[in-house]
This record gives sequence, C-alpha cells and structure tokens, in this order.
Amino acid sequence: MHTTNTKALTLSTADVPRSERQGWLREVIGRAYVKVEISPPADGALFNEMTIYPWEDLRLSAIRSNGIGIERLPGEPYRSDQDAYFAVVLLSGQYSLEQQGREVFLRPGDITLYDATRPHRIYCPRTFSKLIVSIPRTMLRDRIAGIEHCTALRIPGKDGIGAVASMFLRGSASQAGRLNPHEFSALAEQSLGLLTLAINSVRPANFHLSRSRSLSLYRVKAFVERHLSDPGLNAESVASGVGLSARYINDLFKDEETSLMRHVWRRRLENCAKNLLDSAHVGHSLSEIAFRWGFNDLSHFSRAFKQRFGCSPREYRQREH
Repeated sequence: MHTTNTKALTLSTADVPRSERQGWLREVIGRAYVKVEISPPADGALFNEMTIYPWEDLRLSAIRSNGIGIERLPGEPYRSDQDAYFAVVLLSGQYSLEQQGREVFLRPGDITLYDATRPHRIYCPRTFSKLIVSIPRTMLRDRIAGIEHCTALRIPGKDGIGAVASMFLRGSASQAGRLNPHEFSALAEQSLGLLTLAINSVRPANFHLSRSRSLSLYRVKAFVERHLSDPGLNAESVASGVGLSARYINDLFKDEETSLMRHVWRRRLENCAKNLLDSAHVGHSLSEIAFRWGFNDLSHFSRAFKQRFGCSPREYRQREH
C-alpha cells in the first residue's frame, strides 16, 4: 500500500458544539485565510470542513460546506502572510463571487480568482465543494501584468486551457493523500504555470501593457532577485545591469503603484520574514538573516521590518513559533 508523509490539516465544524460553530468558523477562516463575516444558511445547519495542504510557496485547500455567505468588509486589517490571491475551482454546487464591481457565477469545473485583501462577497445557496489555491501576490504580479484586472472573471472549466488547469488541480487534490511530500511539492510549480496561462486567457482586452514593457519589468525583477543580498544594490546598479535608464525603470514600477527601491526593500523584508519562520534558519541570529539579504544596518532593518509587519523581527519570530 502506498503511504505518504504529506501533511494536511483538517478543520471541521462537526468537531464544535452547534451553538459555537459560527464564531469558531469565523475565527478559523480569519486565521487560515483572511478576516471575514459569515452568514449561516437559513436553516442554521452550519457545516464547513477544510483540508489544508502546504504546497511549496502556495497552499491548496479542499473545502466542503453547506450553503453560506462570506463577506470581507472594507478596511479590515490583514496579516502580511495573507497578502495573496485565491484561485477557486468549483467542484460541486453553486458559487458566486463579487469583487471590484464584477460578479461571476461558477459551474462545477470553472475557475475564478479574487484578491483576498480587498472587499469581496461570496454566496453559495446550498451544499457545495471547492478547491482554493492561495498564491502570494508577488508571485502572480511577477507572472501576469495587470493581475489586479483579472479578479471575479469566469475561466470555463470544460474547454481550452481552463479545462487543463481545472483537471490538473482537481487531480492533484484528489491524489494528495497518496503522494509523498516530494511528489506533491513537485506539482506546485506546474499548477502555478497552468493557472497563469488560464488567467491570461481571460485578461480583459481593454487592459494595455505593451509586451516590451512587460518583458522589461520581468527582466528588472529577475535582476533584483539575483542581487538582493548585495547591500550596494541601488537604482544605478540595476539600470546598468539591465541596460535601461533608472527613470524608465521607475516608470515601469508605476504600473504597480510602487518604485524600484520600494520593491527592493519589500522583497528583502519578505525574504527575512520567511527565514525567521524557517526551521532551517532557527539557529541564525537576526543580524545574520538581515545581512544575508542586503541590510547593513541592523537598527534600520528593525525599523523597516516593524513598519512592514507591525512588530519587531524578534517578536515576529517568537509569535509565529
């Protein structure tokens, strides 16, 4: 018999007294995904079960539920590790999503995408099941120009690249319990690639970012990723490294409402935060981690980290462990 060590966390309202289920589910969704308000079904028979698999930099969740309404309100705070897009594959039932003035209705097999940090409303009138792939915002931004214009759009699951992506994700989820960790992890990159193609297939035609600008931005980001550990990395060295002017590079980043150096600092801080939680770096001091990612002033690193994540690096490491 094939055995596996692939770790999954299963959480179910069935394990909670009926009178406590709504509060428990709201807390669990807020901790595992994003803070929301919940509307239980009219008959009060609230049931929701989620099985969550860590998947390299992604996360795959299989969810079964009775009818439910879920709403994320404007202005709600969110944790930095929840700064993600959620790709949804409907397995059964009915599902509608509203975000950014658009509303999409899914049929089983269909895919859609939404920004977890922005207001949205989900409504499922009766029993349904779905998959959610949580994708860090930066990963999709680096792959799809104009990703912010691609939420609440229906990607058909019965033909074209949508069908390929849908079948691959459903197959990965159904076999997760039979795969060893290496096999399961190896599917994550392929899943992200298929989702990227599927999302690109429905990207609005009225969104325009020329191919040359998109490729240039990709080149700049790739150069930055290779040189994040260099404390001397600055606008001039990036411009020289990619053969573009610093002014043009910052103009490229305006499409993402940021600047080159803000992007550099953000990526450095995100890598530091990741190392602080990584068991492989548990013996490394804060200064070792900071210097590894190009910070040469520990006090400046600590201030920047607290501004980005809301607590000091030491508190972040202790709180998350």
